[in-house]
Amino acid sequence: MSNVILVDRPAPFIGRITLNRPEKRNAIDTAMRSALLAALQSADNDPEVRVSIIRGAGPCFSSGYDLSRGLMDDPPHHTAPGDGQWARHVTDSWLSLWDLAKPVIAQIHGYAIAGASELAAGCDLVYVAEDARIGHPVVRVMSPPDFNYHPWLVGFRNAMELMLTGDSVSGIDAVEMGFANRAYPADQLDDRVLEVAGKIAAISPDLAQLNKRVVHRAMEAMGVRTAIRASTELQALAGHQESVQAARANALEAIKGAVDRPDGADDDSG
Repeated sequence: MSNVILVDRPAPFIGRITLNRPEKRNAIDTAMRSALLAALQSADNDPEVRVSIIRGAGPCFSSGYDLSRGLMDDPPHHTAPGDGQWARHVTDSWLSLWDLAKPVIAQIHGYAIAGASELAAGCDLVYVAEDARIGHPVVRVMSPPDFNYHPWLVGFRNAMELMLTGDSVSGIDAVEMGFANRAYPADQLDDRVLEVAGKIAAISPDLAQLNKRVVHRAMEAMGVRTAIRASTELQALAGHQESVQAARANALEAIKGAVDRPDGADDDSG
C-alpha cells in the first residue's frame, strides 16, 4: 500500500484510512486518490471490515486537490477525454463510494477545503470537529465544484450562499446545514467516530448494505446523480469564461488569493 495513505484496524470490523501527506496538508494528488479508492475497494471485499473511516494526518483533513501536479497523470480509472474530463473523472471517483457495499465515514478536523469537501461529500457519514473549517473558496476565481453536492446536502438557500460567496463554515455550522452528521470537540473526535463506527460494525454487513442502499436509491429517485453529473458540464463551461481564462494564467496565485487560508494551509491545493 502506498505511503500516501495509512491503513489500520482500530477496532474489530473497523477499517481506518489516514490521508498521509501532512507536509502538504494532505493535498489530494492522483497517487493518493488511487491508493484511497483501492483501499476502500479492498475493504469492500474483506469480511473483516464492515465500515471504513477516512481521516487526515497532521493539522487537517485535507487542503484539497494538489494543483501543483497534473490532475489526470496516471488516473485510477478511465474517463472519456475532452472538455470536462477532469470534472467527470473526479465525480465518478466520489460516486463510486456511494456504490460500495459498506458504509464510509469522513472524519474531519482542522479544515477540508475545495476538493477535500468533495471527498467528504462522497462519504456516507460525516463527523467533524466543532472548530473545523469546510468550504469551496475556489468558486470565487475558477469554477463550481467538480463534484457539485451543495444543493442536495445543504438545501437551496445554504447552497446559494456557499456558491455565491465561497465562504467556509465551521463544523457546527456544517451540521446545522446538513453537510455533516455531528460535531464534537476536536480532542474527542477520534473516540466519538469510533463509537459510531462500532455501532455500524455490530450490524450484519448484508443488512447494512441494504440499509445503505435504501438511502442512496431514494436520493437517486430524486435525481441526485443526474444533477451532479449535469454540473460537470457547467464546471467545464466555467473554464471558458473570460475571468477564469485570466486567472488560469497563474492559477495557483489566483486560488491563493481567493482562499480564506487557515494557518498553515497548503498553497498548492484547491
